[in-house]
Amino acid sequence: MASSSPPSPSFLTHLPLPLPLHPPSSSHQGEKRVNEDESRVPIHIVTEASQLPADFLEPSPQAELVIGFDCEGVDLCRKGTLCIMQLAFPDAVYLVDAIEGGEELIKACKLALESNYITKVIHDCKRDSEALFFQFGIKLNNVVDTQIAYSLIEDQEGRTRLRDDYISFVGLLADPRYCGISYVEKEEVRDLLRQDPEFWTHRPLSELMVRAAADDVRFLLYIYHQMMEKLNERSLWYLAVRGALYCRCFCLNSNNFADWPSLPSIPDSLNADDNGPEEEILSVLDVPPGKMGRVIGKRGATILSIKAACNAEIHTGGPKGPPDKVFIIGPVKEVRKAEAMFRGRILDM
Repeated sequence: MASSSPPSPSFLTHLPLPLPLHPPSSSHQGEKRVNEDESRVPIHIVTEASQLPADFLEPSPQAELVIGFDCEGVDLCRKGTLCIMQLAFPDAVYLVDAIEGGEELIKACKLALESNYITKVIHDCKRDSEALFFQFGIKLNNVVDTQIAYSLIEDQEGRTRLRDDYISFVGLLADPRYCGISYVEKEEVRDLLRQDPEFWTHRPLSELMVRAAADDVRFLLYIYHQMMEKLNERSLWYLAVRGALYCRCFCLNSNNFADWPSLPSIPDSLNADDNGPEEEILSVLDVPPGKMGRVIGKRGATILSIKAACNAEIHTGGPKGPPDKVFIIGPVKEVRKAEAMFRGRILDM
């Protein structure tokens, strides 16, 4: 268990990882559960780039990495404050302290976060990517988004769901097929955030802050391996391309992402038959100022009806923005169908 005294942010701090997550009391035959004793790894609080592994700072095809990744902050988006960036390696968790280390520390991670040689395993990358892009000029690349992977596996195994029926991270952790852990402390942190939205800015980091930040990434590599065993080649391509589109989703720029890494191409092996996947795209629709409420519809009725008619994901910026935009991700034909339906709705206003 970590010491009750807060870790000093001025140097690399090694903490044994506490075990606040609780395994369910029952088990299911054939389901794999994470061994929490095996998940006990040290936590390093990082305030200088030199405290990070060299293989991370200098990506190389000779030393490819897979890491768990997440960010904590205040209203994390293009304008919110990035406070901590969590990196989970097989043998350690690194908490990159953006408050103490500042912009220089985060930008030292740019090569790694943009590299094809480092796979970043994350749950719902859209807002993290937005914050990194607008605040630090980092184009998050080569992600495995476990939220996307979960949906692909559900589809692959024939379970019925809506296209936008997303699994929460707490729900993913609790699923015995992937982890089987009850993350009861997450609600405690959410309560603290409601009481104090600046929670992640406080320094020195408290034991709870260190534990909560580490808990958000320490099982991601285990979940990643469970998912990779299930995904077929077709689903793996969807995972790669949709992860890239999620990274772009809220990162609007003036050149239509021309300076971002290319989207993954469809493998020849998947194009060999008539049932090959269709190219997937991101489309951004402008909504007349003040009309977003009518586009969404009462209780989301309009968006829900379009989602039901199109095999595409539809996102809006919500309170964090960007305002007056609708983001559509999916196969080209389905995205074009959704665009036409939204434009018809706008013309009827």
